Amino acid sequence: MEKIVKILSLVVLIAVFSGCEDNLDRQPLSQIPESGYFKTAQDLEFFTNPLYNMLNVANLDREQSDHLVQMTLSEIIIGGNRRTVPNSGGGWDWGHLRRINTLLARVDQCEDEAAVLKYSGVARFFRAMFYFEKVKRFGDVPWYDTELGPSDEALYKPRDPRELVMTKMIEDIDYAIANLPAETSVFRVNKWTAMALKSRFCLYEGTFRKYHGGEEASKFLELAAEAARTLIDGNQYRLYTAGGVDNAYFTLFSQDDADAGEFILAFDYSNSPRVNHDASSFTMSAAQGRPSYTKKFVNTYLMKDGSRFTEQDGWQTMTFIDEVQDRDPRLTQSIRNPKFTLSDNRPFPNKFAVSVDGYHPIKFLQDVTKGYDVRVGYSYNDLPIFRYAEVLLNYAEAKAELGTLTQADVDISIKLLRDRVGMPNLDVAAANTNPDPYLLSTEAGYTNVTAANIGALLEVRRERAIELVQEGFRFDDLVRWKAGYCIDQPLVGIYFPGAGEYDLTGDGTTDLILYTQGNKPTDQVGVEMYEIGMPVNNGGIILTEGTKGNVFFHSNIELAGFNEQRDYLYPIPINERSLNPNLNQNPGWNDGLSF
Repeated sequence: MEKIVKILSLVVLIAVFSGCEDNLDRQPLSQIPESGYFKTAQDLEFFTNPLYNMLNVANLDREQSDHLVQMTLSEIIIGGNRRTVPNSGGGWDWGHLRRINTLLARVDQCEDEAAVLKYSGVARFFRAMFYFEKVKRFGDVPWYDTELGPSDEALYKPRDPRELVMTKMIEDIDYAIANLPAETSVFRVNKWTAMALKSRFCLYEGTFRKYHGGEEASKFLELAAEAARTLIDGNQYRLYTAGGVDNAYFTLFSQDDADAGEFILAFDYSNSPRVNHDASSFTMSAAQGRPSYTKKFVNTYLMKDGSRFTEQDGWQTMTFIDEVQDRDPRLTQSIRNPKFTLSDNRPFPNKFAVSVDGYHPIKFLQDVTKGYDVRVGYSYNDLPIFRYAEVLLNYAEAKAELGTLTQADVDISIKLLRDRVGMPNLDVAAANTNPDPYLLSTEAGYTNVTAANIGALLEVRRERAIELVQEGFRFDDLVRWKAGYCIDQPLVGIYFPGAGEYDLTGDGTTDLILYTQGNKPTDQVGVEMYEIGMPVNNGGIILTEGTKGNVFFHSNIELAGFNEQRDYLYPIPINERSLNPNLNQNPGWNDGLSF
């Protein structure tokens, strides 16, 4: 019903305001009947409904980073001159902001005072979210809080300082918190959604300033912790636990409808009317991305008893069946594992046919008994935008970065996440006494972290990466921590000790055969066969140590590396700078323009 309301609202808006949604420099919304619209709560609702399209999170599951790669590496992973300045687009779009400012300029025409406050709160929530995305991407950006026409000089002003934009964002989100309804709703913003957004962007800004240099980092970290704690203390949300420790995490993301207890805000996908994404086909189809987690990331999952996998004997050379045993249950609820079967008992695609390095994601895989459409690209399970788990992690991280994280703080945040999967709680004192060397290593960890509570901080980062994997956070996290160097760490997969037959499902049947040149066995139905050392494009498999080692699908790709002086911000498109010479380019990006 929610989706139908959104679509009907959009149809009405198109009829009334055709052509009013594009850029800031469009003509004023002249087709708005000034004397006949913005008069009722329904008018305001219809006008704000299109803003929810900002929340469409299709493809959030496939963002590439040091934790997840695809068959074709992204420009960010390859780096160097593969990243260029676009002529247009590139995230420098302002259409939604125009709608927001139009609403705020006219909202007082409504005679319903409660509606004025509510929909002003909706608009200012979305303006804070809009500018958060712009600041993350570009740093300094022009702040606009009024409608602009084509002759307005403000269209050609320089970028405003990040400090001013963040100050305005806090004003907007505080207004939204004060004036949005307290009633929870999975598909509509409310005061709790606004608190979640505030905790998110204040944590981002606080850590960005701490690691990149900037004033008042602690102020933003304190605001993040305060917003998260207020939401926690509000007792409106709880973690989803149905199905127990071995199923709850997977089911949370695979079920059709967003769980109203944990999903603070979700995007409402449906099969009727058809509003879909393709998360299931992304992970099941050999014709799509063939995604894989990286060995480095999988190594960070703890053992089920809370000990570190990377301190187990022989962990570097464990084969797949052995390494996934007795681990944090979120591992086997996030990747295809020996116990995993499809809900309709259909054969699952072979591992390397659909996952380049063998750690095959299953998060967001919808129940395939829903029909063929789900498998070929029409999934309709709701996807998260704000989740209670993230708020718990925001709280713990803000406190850890401030150096004030206590065991009591962990007990109301990290402990809940670990309880869901039957894992022991994080012991703050023990973690600080013995920080994880793997998470500090140059090969797999964070080398620029120094703090008295470094052990607990590293554990919070571990927890964040595992709990929020494939939810669109990882690259942003690396940016704010000034940890782009993590992208340059090894991007390899599961380990094979050499040629031979392998059972990757634990059912006693051979699934995969690796062989050396000239020793190919007879083809077997349902068994993958790869020649060791043969290029992957020719049906072979590359291992890091020649005839043994970790799967290295991208061995033929020359990675230029993350550019520390350039890659933390995106470039402003060439056409935008040509139209407005007052827009200076971000450091390190050469667009050929000089003003």
